[in-house]
Amino acid sequence: MKLTEKQLEIVARTAAAVAVEKYQAEQQEREKHKHDRRLRNVKLLLRNYRSFAAHSADIKLDIVELDEKLELDDLDTDEFAIMSIKKSKKKTLAMVKFINKTLEIYKLMCEESGNADDIRKYEIIYHMYISDEKKTVAEISKCQFTKERTVYRIAQKAYEDLTVLVFGVDGLRF
Repeated sequence: MKLTEKQLEIVARTAAAVAVEKYQAEQQEREKHKHDRRLRNVKLLLRNYRSFAAHSADIKLDIVELDEKLELDDLDTDEFAIMSIKKSKKKTLAMVKFINKTLEIYKLMCEESGNADDIRKYEIIYHMYISDEKKTVAEISKCQFTKERTVYRIAQKAYEDLTVLVFGVDGLRF
């Protein structure tokens, strides 16, 4: 059985269309995966915020001490290890400052919107992750006069808002 040129052209166009569709589907899946990873990273940052904040309180002093030890060269360890620790501490300090600034901006955005739902989103995130006294979801739901499931749903919306603030346009889901 021999195919005519017209039939071959139709087969080629169909194959190309299928390939393009498959490629676009894979691209969409990659974008979705990127967004999911960013959302997960925002949640991780928030979950660990209190630890980062407590740790960063002493970081400036630690960095000064490490600088002094490098100058005195009185450690039994190599300089590379000290520099690596110092670099890690600086990154942590920078991240805490960035998170603090992002949370300040988010708070202002929620308050300035005048929307009660936006204010509620910030309050829930604040009590879950930022305040000195961590509250459980049950405690937050009582304060907000809502169900626990609603607290989780509102927090999810706040994570999505914060993803855009943390990652900029890359945090948007296309």
